[in-house]
Amino acid sequence: MGIMGNNLWDLWVEEVVPKLDSRNGFMPLRPMRLPSLGEAEEEATAQRKSHPDDDEFETFQGMQPWDRLSVYISIPETFYQRLLEGGELVSKNELEDSKISLNQQRFRKLLLFAGNDFLGLSRHPAIAKATAKAVVEHGTGPRGSPLVCGYTDYHIALESSLAKLKKKEACLLCPSGFAANMAVMVAIGSLAPLLSVGKRPTQEEKIAIFSDALNHASIVDGLKLAERHGGVQYFVYKHCDMSHLDALLTNCKMKKKVVVTDSLFSMDGDFAPVVELAALRKKHGFLFVLDDAHGTFVWGKNGGGVAEEFNCENDIDICIGTLSKAAASLGGFITCSKIWKQFIQSRGRSFIFSTIAPVPLTAASYASVVVSRKEPWRRTEIRKRMQEFQDLTGIPVTSQILSVIVGNVEKLFKASQLVLSHPLINLSICQ
Repeated sequence: MGIMGNNLWDLWVEEVVPKLDSRNGFMPLRPMRLPSLGEAEEEATAQRKSHPDDDEFETFQGMQPWDRLSVYISIPETFYQRLLEGGELVSKNELEDSKISLNQQRFRKLLLFAGNDFLGLSRHPAIAKATAKAVVEHGTGPRGSPLVCGYTDYHIALESSLAKLKKKEACLLCPSGFAANMAVMVAIGSLAPLLSVGKRPTQEEKIAIFSDALNHASIVDGLKLAERHGGVQYFVYKHCDMSHLDALLTNCKMKKKVVVTDSLFSMDGDFAPVVELAALRKKHGFLFVLDDAHGTFVWGKNGGGVAEEFNCENDIDICIGTLSKAAASLGGFITCSKIWKQFIQSRGRSFIFSTIAPVPLTAASYASVVVSRKEPWRRTEIRKRMQEFQDLTGIPVTSQILSVIVGNVEKLFKASQLVLSHPLINLSICQ
């Protein structure tokens, strides 16, 4: 059943894409090349390289002074005092602060532990240079959606690099990780109505999607929207409980099944049991969708993510990721087969009706992919910090996301105040 089930998914999508094309519903991407500032001749434009060679990015083998800058921040002293006092943070105080020029305020320097810049790439000089070069040559851009006039050679290069990283045939860039998950869920949900030509799909013809109880809000919202469109019924299984999921899959009479899960959960910091999920995929033949937002670039020998870390990349049918965390840029992406890419770009409304990422940010993301691959020591350093924290505190650490449960809201505020006032966190006051 398992292998046949996965082959059936390919057949279903291959059946639908020509139908979209016959109804003028297939939406192809429109690649284009942008001229650089000062290029007067078309021939020069045609011969220009679309993006730098990977060897052009300067990389380093060890921590550099700028790496620590990614966790240094400053906040207004008045806001800092309100945090310490646990008082009102917005409303009238915000209005009062707005009357004071930033140049007139005193600032408190702090260390930021709540950011998503897992590899510390936000201050990397090679990425900054790639971004600045793209701004100088092409301006801020983009010009529109990728289906109209926003899909450039920079975006194509980034998609290719991400598909290679995830060991998939193709990649589709989205404006955010949230939009990527929404696009996938809505596109999958549209499959059943397209296969049921001329009528609403019956209950058995609908798609059953099984979602972990702690999945990200973008998956949850995507499922709710897909269900409203009439092609999906979704089921929630207990967090990382494979026995519960197996029972739900076994008892479900619907033919088309999908399982979607975060790879690394953003609040608890625990991994999805991807190896066990891969085994269930072989048993039940479901489409396996993995949101690897917090795993991409951080886990796996090459930064390929959680599936690479646990050696089950070939068991993932669609892998979703973000460029807004470890890549220190902005955007989301979907890696999958070529036929799935064609389908999602034609049915994923959060992709279709969004402007694509500006060229400079796309150049930054491409540089991040290269730097992440060529500086694997950054992933090693994360593991060292994890072990150091565990040795110091005795708190088990399984990933770069550390969840410490303190109890109720009152205890949370007290803990926050204690951390804020600690000399290691509270560096100094600056003018």
